[in-house]
Amino acid sequence: MLNVEQKLEVLQSYPQLQRKDVSLGRVNFHYEESAYEKKIVALHIHPNGNGYIYAGLLPNYETDDKGFVNIRDYSEADLRTLLDETIKAMSHNPNAVESKEPEQQAKAAPTLATSTSGGTWIDEDGHTLTLKYEDDMWYVYSGVNLDMAFESRSEAGEYLKEEGFKPQAQA
Repeated sequence: MLNVEQKLEVLQSYPQLQRKDVSLGRVNFHYEESAYEKKIVALHIHPNGNGYIYAGLLPNYETDDKGFVNIRDYSEADLRTLLDETIKAMSHNPNAVESKEPEQQAKAAPTLATSTSGGTWIDEDGHTLTLKYEDDMWYVYSGVNLDMAFESRSEAGEYLKEEGFKPQAQA
């Protein structure tokens, strides 16, 4: 287990992350170049060594309802792997819609990140399902047809994995 100084050292070794000191001696790290509305990569890195890393876009991590993984007992290698995967996932949003009108883009921004952060999932036979966040629920669609609905991203991801689907590789 890394202590807080070691965790901060790892996080600060990523030049694309910006440190933000918050209350009670805790520290957040933001990824301002994120292709999603979500910018926080590291949340509440605490002097006692506890903290959270965003993994809401990653299929192989058990997350809380907000998409964060507790890193209290992570090794340096595990922490770096998670950070690398998170930054890579946040760097490209295949579902982002660009608007020609800045006004329309600003109005669409709050729903854009939540409604498209699930992405396309594919099985070994090439069948695809789409995971979307709408109206405080995670929905799995087969084309235009609703397949399943879940209250959390982790439940939806677990279902998709059990059904043999994996997130579609991003180009």
